[in-house]
Amino acid sequence: MNSKRIIFTVTNNLESDQRVHKVASYFHEKGWDVMVIGSNHRTCHPYQQPYQTKRLNVWFKKGPLFYVEFNLKLFFYLLFHKTDRIWGNDTDTALATYFASKIKRCDYSLDLHELFPEVPEVTDRPRVKKMWTKIEDWILPHIKDGYTVCESIAQYYKSKYGVQLKVLRNVPFFQEYQRECKFNYPNKKIILYQGAVNEGRGVDWIIQAMKHIEDAVFVIIGDGDKKQEMEKLVNNLQLNDKVKFLGHRPFYELKEYTNSADLGVCLLEGKGLSYYYALPNRIFDFMQAHVPILATDFPEIQKIIETEKTGTTINHYEPEYLASVIEDMLHQPIDHERFSQAANRNNWEKEREIITL
Repeated sequence: MNSKRIIFTVTNNLESDQRVHKVASYFHEKGWDVMVIGSNHRTCHPYQQPYQTKRLNVWFKKGPLFYVEFNLKLFFYLLFHKTDRIWGNDTDTALATYFASKIKRCDYSLDLHELFPEVPEVTDRPRVKKMWTKIEDWILPHIKDGYTVCESIAQYYKSKYGVQLKVLRNVPFFQEYQRECKFNYPNKKIILYQGAVNEGRGVDWIIQAMKHIEDAVFVIIGDGDKKQEMEKLVNNLQLNDKVKFLGHRPFYELKEYTNSADLGVCLLEGKGLSYYYALPNRIFDFMQAHVPILATDFPEIQKIIETEKTGTTINHYEPEYLASVIEDMLHQPIDHERFSQAANRNNWEKEREIITL
């Protein structure tokens, strides 16, 4: 008997999307025929997985024309390829995936990783925000099988559209504690940021604090719209020996870097509800690696860190104050038993059972 087929869709190039990989792997393990579709809108590296992958070629690499081109190509690809279920990821694939599922009369799931109309890149641009909001207005009330990353976002969509999204947190696979030495900065503590270097991520706050921190290096792993601006800030402050940019790393390489850090950071500005309600996967990545985390005291982040006692949350970021908090955390002993218990409670092996097959 032929196995059921499911197609996952996302706008990125697949390499950094841990969530899509985890969900796709789960279906693959359950015997489904899995295809994951992304795009080549940014530099692509070889990407081998046990399931099938495809990157759609696009002429436009960013902006409105990228989304129009990608959704049109995705829609026609879905229309002419057999599948039993389409699994759209985020609002920026919803038009193509939802209407293709209706025409094909196949099952449909939508996984919202964030409040898309409320991300910083959108919320200050009224016309763009209106467009994405209108797309959600068309589609969200009709979703029968939907997911999102935290309770606050689920409640937002329930209040606005009456849709009941399941909460599927973006937690990593369980790992036994294993310290690694990926960085070659002798006698230096490692402060690690991993994620997109975009607006509102607090990277500049840590850079400015590094003027007041000794015997430590701030390592930034990721790429994004603000990377060049952050590099210029480092040069202007003459902090090249204290701040290092390692660029983008595929998610399957990232764990070695995470396991080598002494402190993880997740500082977000209050730029829209998407950040305010955020529950980034790096909160849990650092937890699995027994790396204490310094984070913003937004509700979902604070709830996890206070419950599991795996870090410190703050709400102001003056350089000298931030430096004093970081220095104190770097010199605190790590309670590995507490981190092990937290890792056992917050891992993908348990979280994935929420998925409805």
